[in-house]
Amino acid sequence: MRDDKNHIRIFTWHIHGSYLYYLSQGPFEIFVPVNDKKTTGYIGRGTTFPFGDNVHEVPAAEVRNISFDCLLYQTPKNYTVDRFEILSDSQLSLPAIYLEHDPPQQVPTDTRHIIDDPDVTLVHVTHFNKLMWDNGRTPAVVIDHGITMPTATYTGELERGIVVINNLNERGRRLGLDIFLQAREHVPLDLIGMDTEKLGGLGEILHPKLPDFISRYRFFFNPIRYTSLGLAVLEAMMAGVPVVGLATTEMVTVIRDGHSGILHTDIDYLIGRMRELLKDKKLAAHLGAEGRKTAIERFNIDRFNRDWMQLFTRVIGDRRVTSRSENINEMAVH
Repeated sequence: MRDDKNHIRIFTWHIHGSYLYYLSQGPFEIFVPVNDKKTTGYIGRGTTFPFGDNVHEVPAAEVRNISFDCLLYQTPKNYTVDRFEILSDSQLSLPAIYLEHDPPQQVPTDTRHIIDDPDVTLVHVTHFNKLMWDNGRTPAVVIDHGITMPTATYTGELERGIVVINNLNERGRRLGLDIFLQAREHVPLDLIGMDTEKLGGLGEILHPKLPDFISRYRFFFNPIRYTSLGLAVLEAMMAGVPVVGLATTEMVTVIRDGHSGILHTDIDYLIGRMRELLKDKKLAAHLGAEGRKTAIERFNIDRFNRDWMQLFTRVIGDRRVTSRSENINEMAVH
């Protein structure tokens, strides 16, 4: 039985299952709401991820009766609607962090973030995202992704590429639907993820089984034009699977073309290099091994846990200092 006396108690919503799973690897007690309809953010622990006993499912109506140290918002609805529906007045005054998973969608360089509050810390998952958002007066920081080391190791015996994107058919050009379809005409590619059957895909592979599944493929292809650095990309790298992708967003800081993967904005170039990897398994293994070194160095789970612990500790500590100062000032007035 784990001793959680000194663990930071975080309330958040189940929004991004993979991210929540990796966050739960730290010394935190995480509380997530659940309701009968299992609406967005209210699915509790869910059934996909092997969460430990530090992730607690709480009926939405009971959330206001539980003690927390910090609130972690992840969507505009969390911040503008959900918090007022399920949190008590005293809980609403707790230290707060907003975790932004995405780059701005409307106008990449001129979109003001919904959070405009110097008392809330805005966390971006990539430096590219922080650069592109107009963060206004909200203090913004970057915490790079962190992932656990898989037991799977690269074999690459399947002379095919693997693409991992949920709902690609509905998400269109931004997620690279047209690029995927173009590349598939020239290179054998399998597509996995939720609702991928519409595109001839193989459907969803549950997260715990993903490393073993993708490690058999010769390479991992990421056709996404504009998004955050995908956890699926990093999970492939950590397993030693060579990644082929577009030289856009944060990808350019992670993969060196021809050294730790294949990266370019020329789709014909990428198709040519994918064909090369199909013919040369030794080259694929070399690129995958270099990519794995990068993943271990930059995206290891220990560094991720330390970064979050430091932030939670600072945010909670700053609020306590502010509260004490306000109390002293109030006493002085009276």
